[in-house]
Amino acid sequence: MANRLLYHLLLGLISVSSALYALPVSAVPMINDPNGFQNISWGTALAGRAGMTPSRTGSHITEYRSTASPATFAGAEMTSILLLSIDDQFARVTIRYQGEQTHAQVMRFLETEFGPLERIPGQMARGLNQQYNWRGPETEINVTYQASTERGFIFIDSRTLAPRFNDYITDSAE
Repeated sequence: MANRLLYHLLLGLISVSSALYALPVSAVPMINDPNGFQNISWGTALAGRAGMTPSRTGSHITEYRSTASPATFAGAEMTSILLLSIDDQFARVTIRYQGEQTHAQVMRFLETEFGPLERIPGQMARGLNQQYNWRGPETEINVTYQASTERGFIFIDSRTLAPRFNDYITDSAE
């Protein structure tokens, strides 16, 4: 019991300390909502789709990888691009990338396609952890960039389907 309490206390401390280094997050209203990713609309069945192969399958959630190589987004090579479906409905894209130049290219693309970020005078544009969000009527895009490791993560979600992932996270997950 004491070990579990210590574990949760440390987890909370790590969460709070990492939040102190992150920039405040507010979503920018999205222009040109894509309603999906690369011409695949939210809710589309990915099973059997040409150019995709399942990489991890669960009872409700299936992860797909593109068979095209290299994985590209925003005109740059990405570490990985995964498409996730929930109950056979396309709901999320997870993109990983590496490097400061790639991050700059991704951000230019996202701001051009979905709207400029709101730059507040005096706001830090750089930090250990940077987070950017665009929110449209059908799609939400979240970018997290870790400057110390030069690793970036992009999550492109269906605003109606992605919340269903929470239904399949067990209460006992630790």
